[in-house]
Amino acid sequence: MGAGSVLRGLAAIPAVRRLIELALDEDLGRGDVTSQSIFGAAIGPSGAGAVGTGPTVIADMNAREPIVAFGIEIAAAVFHLVDPRIAVEHHVRDGARVERGALLLTVEGPAQAVLSAERTALNFAQRLSGVATLSRRYADHVVGTKARVVDTRKTTPGYRVLEKAAVLAGGCSNHRVDLGSGILIKDNHIAACGSVRAAVEAAKARAPHPLRIEVEVTNLGELDQALAAGAEIVLLDNMTPAQVEVAAARAHSRGVLVEVSGGITLATIADYARAGADLISVGALTHSAPAVDIGLDVRT
Repeated sequence: MGAGSVLRGLAAIPAVRRLIELALDEDLGRGDVTSQSIFGAAIGPSGAGAVGTGPTVIADMNAREPIVAFGIEIAAAVFHLVDPRIAVEHHVRDGARVERGALLLTVEGPAQAVLSAERTALNFAQRLSGVATLSRRYADHVVGTKARVVDTRKTTPGYRVLEKAAVLAGGCSNHRVDLGSGILIKDNHIAACGSVRAAVEAAKARAPHPLRIEVEVTNLGELDQALAAGAEIVLLDNMTPAQVEVAAARAHSRGVLVEVSGGITLATIADYARAGADLISVGALTHSAPAVDIGLDVRT
């Protein structure tokens, strides 16, 4: 295996590198006393190109359940930042669907460095693969309809770019990346303005011309206000599939896109897709995705 630089792709983004360094500092900032006691000299501060000691080991990262793998590139970067001498071999690409037992990554390097990086590398891979795996399940449930499943800004602080990339890898789509990337008038904007119509008209008067105006509505009365005011996308919040069917027909007759949201689960998402939704936003893709089971085993 050749060492080379593994700080590529997402790992090369400055904000992501800072996140990796923060995670390493959290776990390794005071050293790894177990590995130090067994193998000798300490590893230095995270991200400083510190050198581990002990015998050279080879360790395999593998899936212990069927998953959509993601974050493998980030895990490789963790090993590289702990000790650049650790050689990394990728066996799958981020976004691959793999079965239980699949080999994801192999690392070779000083035992102390490999073992000191292990948990942080696994944390990234398990969390991000969890998001990708859940996203794949949601995407599979709307196959055959026109609906696209999209994420939300309900992400782990600091992890947004990674979690949204994992959502894409799982087959879903991204909604707004941040507050500056789109206009979405929600209930509190409406409450502060006084009405749906007032909020939409104010936004249309001041918004940058390339941005479409999306507004959240909870009933047909609010929908009619939004359509009359010139909204270009409506977000139907907490409606039943039957209500969505009526609202979507009304919005589509005006050429307006329809997004639905609010407590949508794997058990109900197909009903919303068939009711006429163009977009279905699911916060659970990121805020409730369970970490998957991935392990790292030193060869004996």
